[in-house]
Amino acid sequence: MTGIIILAAGASSRFGSPKQNLVYQGKTLLQRAIQTAITSASCDCVVVVLGANEGEIRPSISDQQVHIVYNPGWQQGMASSISLGISELQRLEPLVTSALLMLCDQPFVDPLLLYQLTERKAENDSGIIACEYKNILGVPALFDEKYFGELKALKGGEGAKTLISTHADDVMSVPFGLGAIDIDTIEDFEKLNRG
Repeated sequence: MTGIIILAAGASSRFGSPKQNLVYQGKTLLQRAIQTAITSASCDCVVVVLGANEGEIRPSISDQQVHIVYNPGWQQGMASSISLGISELQRLEPLVTSALLMLCDQPFVDPLLLYQLTERKAENDSGIIACEYKNILGVPALFDEKYFGELKALKGGEGAKTLISTHADDVMSVPFGLGAIDIDTIEDFEKLNRG
């Protein structure tokens, strides 16, 4: 059983407004991420972690078939959201065997990619399946339950890449060239819309 955790608690400080609410092709970035997650056949449960600007973001996703959880410690960094997401996933689905971490600012993540991650996991016994782009390994990334404890123990700004590099010998990759495109600045978003 695989659960998906969408990390959407950041303050978008480089952007200047909640990028979770940016509209691209008719949906907000967060709505797109949620749609991708819930239409993925490989997923049994979707947890969305909100934090900064929760009041502005929650209304746009409250009708979605996902579990929304608020991270009161979002200012401490991404680690707190990952920890909360894993804990919530385990609470909702005690039999969960893997967790797929994704962000809302990678607009080209699609259900096929999520399927490829879970299929790669099913084909071999690697504990971590990560996306590869720009010669790095990163999210979306699938973690076996044996890493849940370490994910919950991350601190501050540490994220999935910390575990991916720590356990490099237990990582398989899935190519995702478009993963290099994420939305951190107004310029990134304008470039995305220009296509």
